[in-house]
Amino acid sequence: MATEPEKFRQFEHAGWQAIPEQYHNAFGTLTTQAIGPLLDAVTVTKGVKLLDVASGPGYVAAAAAKRGAIVLGIDFSAAMVEAARRLHLDVEFRQGDAEALPFGNEVFDAVVMNFGILHLGRPDQALAEARRVLRPGGSFGFTVWAKPEEAIGFRIVLRAVEAYGELSVTLPPGPPFFRFSEPAEAVRSLLAADFEAPKVKKIPQTWRLPARDGLFDAMLQSTVRTAGLLRAQKPEALYKIRHVMRAETAAYQKGDVVELPMPALLASARKG
Repeated sequence: MATEPEKFRQFEHAGWQAIPEQYHNAFGTLTTQAIGPLLDAVTVTKGVKLLDVASGPGYVAAAAAKRGAIVLGIDFSAAMVEAARRLHLDVEFRQGDAEALPFGNEVFDAVVMNFGILHLGRPDQALAEARRVLRPGGSFGFTVWAKPEEAIGFRIVLRAVEAYGELSVTLPPGPPFFRFSEPAEAVRSLLAADFEAPKVKKIPQTWRLPARDGLFDAMLQSTVRTAGLLRAQKPEALYKIRHVMRAETAAYQKGDVVELPMPALLASARKG
């Protein structure tokens, strides 16, 4: 199916405008696990001028600021920008578009996106923009989820929908969600954007959620694309999906929480 970048962008934007708090509560302790390796990959130290693109609640920007970097976070959702400002009072955040960064050429020493590239209608344009605003010799890095075979939360929800619901629902078509989960594709895309020396590594992560319906509730209330998939199901199908997800997560239960493996892929490269 052909993508419709502008419709997809509007769909994603509306979604993120509505869920800053829910995302923070459900994903805050998960997506932050990749921050240290991401900042290390682009050599963020004191004095480095860093742009955090699709900054969301501002976790990466705040961590970089603690390293002494000169940091700016940018996100297309005004609600996310406001949430980031509330969480991190000493870090600067602005509203802006990853696909058309509001900066001149060769401004930053490093640019990062922590899981943000998954939510863009034109990810290759965002890669080109990241390179444009980098100074020569600067570094770029991004993270995505590993394939659903390894990122267990996604495997559970997608298999449940496939078994009891309908995967082909009417949502604004966007780029494949797991496109960059293939290391070769991440490398190819970085090279196509004229980056040099691309590298890809896997980052182990664990998602700790309340037992029983923690995963279902997180996917329904704290995501955009997956939530759209769930909300498009018929009520009887959604009921079955919820119960099979509850049963599948039980295998990962420890006390009153479940611990789901959710590894990330970290891709990085430099500008020549």
